[in-house]
Amino acid sequence: MTPAPPLVVHIVDDEEALRDSLQFLFASRGVDTRAWPSGEAFMAAWPLPDCGCIILDVRMEGMSGPQVMDALALAEGGSQALPPVIFLTGHADVPLAVQSLKGGAFDFLEKPFNDDQIVDLALNAMALRRDRLAETLGRADLAARLASLSARETEVMHLILDGQMNKQIADRLGIAQRTVEVHRARVLQKLGARNSVDLAQMLARRS
Repeated sequence: MTPAPPLVVHIVDDEEALRDSLQFLFASRGVDTRAWPSGEAFMAAWPLPDCGCIILDVRMEGMSGPQVMDALALAEGGSQALPPVIFLTGHADVPLAVQSLKGGAFDFLEKPFNDDQIVDLALNAMALRRDRLAETLGRADLAARLASLSARETEVMHLILDGQMNKQIADRLGIAQRTVEVHRARVLQKLGARNSVDLAQMLARRS
């Protein structure tokens, strides 16, 4: 299974001083960042496989933060597919930020914010992103393994999952019990399962 890429915090804000201070802050905690001066510049570079979370100013020249999030959701087929989004907001924009939370944003911080708070929030967001990416990669890997099964192996797998024993499967399919044993072994080997219980748990997590 291909490992997930190292994750980076992407900062989208039209204030250069704020971008610079956030990059310095995250660097002091050993967190890699990349900064963007506008929503348009960020969207022009999308998709970004290293995006662990997005710190996004609500009010910017050109595209606003919520507009950027809407465009990302459209590009990715829904907000649930996005990296976590943390909005930065002034007091007047809090209702808009709360509305964005309902639309799938991870959280928002009102300016001025606490340095430790924003870093800790971003780290939590990236941990969530890593978990989601690992789950996605795991599902893709399992799908590829399932696709590698022959038609007969797939038949045997479904009967195993139904709780049938080798002799029952042999009778059901009209084949020798020894042949069933070979197919069962191949199914477990190809899917990386230790036994039928492990196989059932693996496929249950996929659903």
